[in-house]
Amino acid sequence: MSIIIREGGPADIPAILGMLDSCVEWLVGQGRTGQWGTKPLSESPRTVESVTRSVNEGSVFIAEVDGVPAATLTLADSPGHSLSHLPPPGEPERYIHWLASDRRFQGHGAGSALLTHAAEVTRRAGISLLRVDCYAGDDAKLVAYYESQGFTRTETYVGTDGWPGQVLARRV
Repeated sequence: MSIIIREGGPADIPAILGMLDSCVEWLVGQGRTGQWGTKPLSESPRTVESVTRSVNEGSVFIAEVDGVPAATLTLADSPGHSLSHLPPPGEPERYIHWLASDRRFQGHGAGSALLTHAAEVTRRAGISLLRVDCYAGDDAKLVAYYESQGFTRTETYVGTDGWPGQVLARRV
């Protein structure tokens, strides 16, 4: 098994939405519906618009496992409008959006490879701050995952409909 990280683009939007749908199905199977609900995200016009905007405005990366798209993330210069209420970091940053993996590839390290790649891209750009936000509810396993990848908790927030969020940062 080999993992290759490549740049993505608009042609990858269907694959990215498929990865998000795979995550929702997996979360629902575990009874963890607070993060993204119970319906495929590809059926949500708001999500499709957000992913499309992210792909068009940021730098998309796809991790392929043996040539098959397995995971994705997008890097941008900021957290975007939805987190504009948070205090700015006071320095340039790169912000991770839409990290997701096709659950068929769970445990293959595609997500970790993408996070390592994002840190390298950020460092090569002369920027030392990499941030991400995630769902912090239920068992907070997602927060723990990012902590295991070298991120530390910074701001907590409450999103739409009481959605518990956590911003994490990593120096690169």
